Amino acid sequence: MNMNNDSDQFDVAIIGGGIVGLAHAWRAATRGNRVLLLERTQVAEGASVRNFGMVWPVGQPAGELYEIALQSRDLWLQLGDQGVTQVEACGSLHLAHHQDELEVLNEFCQQQSHQVRMVTPAEISKQSPLANPSGLLGGMFSPTELRVDPRTASHSIANWLAERHNVQLCFNSSVTSVADGQVTTADGRQWGVDRVIICSGSDLQTLYPDDFASSGLKLCKLQMLRTGPQPGIDEKTPHIASGLTLRHYTSFESCHSQPSLRERIARDSPLLDHYGIHVMASVFPGGEVVLGDSHEYGENISPFDKTEIDDLILCELRKVIQLESWAIEQRWHGVYAKHATLPVFEKQIEPHVHLFVGTGGAGMTMSFGLAEQAWQKWESLNQ
Repeated sequence: MNMNNDSDQFDVAIIGGGIVGLAHAWRAATRGNRVLLLERTQVAEGASVRNFGMVWPVGQPAGELYEIALQSRDLWLQLGDQGVTQVEACGSLHLAHHQDELEVLNEFCQQQSHQVRMVTPAEISKQSPLANPSGLLGGMFSPTELRVDPRTASHSIANWLAERHNVQLCFNSSVTSVADGQVTTADGRQWGVDRVIICSGSDLQTLYPDDFASSGLKLCKLQMLRTGPQPGIDEKTPHIASGLTLRHYTSFESCHSQPSLRERIARDSPLLDHYGIHVMASVFPGGEVVLGDSHEYGENISPFDKTEIDDLILCELRKVIQLESWAIEQRWHGVYAKHATLPVFEKQIEPHVHLFVGTGGAGMTMSFGLAEQAWQKWESLNQ
C-alpha cells in the first residue's frame, strides 16, 4: 500500500476504510479527484467484515431506496466483472413455514414493487439444498441479491483503488483532528485537503461525540456464527431468509398482513423480539455457511456475547434450513451505527467537512449507491 508524502495536497480525504469510506473513495476518484483514505487499523475490521456478505435490495422499501440499492448492486457487479473481488448473483429465498408468512409473501409479490415471484416447495428444493422441506408451505424468490465475501472484499477494493485510481491509502493512521483544511493523525502527520468525508461508522462517538449524541444514531450489536464446509453446497446457492425477517426489513411494512405475523411472533416467542432475532443463512466460498443474527441496541450492548442468543438463533434456523453438520467453527459479534428513520446520517459540520455514517445493517447493500447520490448532489451544488 502507498505511503504518503506529508506535504501532499488532496482534493478529498476519506476518514474510514470500511465499505462506506471505500464507496466514497471510489466515486470521488472516478470524478478525477485526488483522494486520500485514512483508516485507524491495519485493515478494515469493523462492521464491513462482520456480516453475511449479502447485498440485499429486496429489504429496501419500494421507491427511492430500492432504486439506490439496485444502483449499488450494479456497481458491485462492475467490481466483479473487473475481477476486483468475487461477486455472485445468487438471489435470495424467503421461506414460509407458517401460513401468516405465506400470506405476507403473497401480498408483497402482488404489489409488484420488487423483482420477486412466489415459488412452490418443490421449486425451492430444486434451488437450494439448504431449505428444510419439513413443514415448508412455499416461499418467494428474488433475483437481485448478491453474495460477496466480507472477509476479503474491503481489502481487495482498497488495493484496487490504490492501483487503478491512485487513491493514497494510509492504514494504521488514527485521525485526531480535522480543522482549517488539514487532517492530522496521532503521529503528527498532516495533509492539506479541500473536502473531508467522515465515514467512521460507529467510531463517530470518538471523533465527534457531540454530533453523535445529537444525531439520533444508535449503536447496534449483532451476533453471528459460521459452520464448517457443507458438502454439496456452494456460493451459487441463494441466500436463505426465514419468515422472521418479514418483521425486520422495512420493505414488508407495506403489507397489511404483516401486523398479525408480528403479533404471533411476539406472543409465541417474546425472546426473539427482545433480542431482535431474525434468522438468515449465506454460503461462503468453500461451502461454509454464515448464520445469524441478533440486534441489541444502546445501553443493552455488552462486550460479552450471550450464549442464549446463539442458542435461539440456531434453534430457529434448524426449523428452516438443513445442514449435514451443525458444528460451529466461528462465533463473533459486530457493532454498527443505525438511524431510526434515515438510510444514512449526513451532516455538514463545517465548510467542506461532511459526516456520512450510520448505514445500519444495510452498508453492503446501500453504500455504493448512497455515495454516488451524494457526489452527484455535491457536484450540482458546485456548478
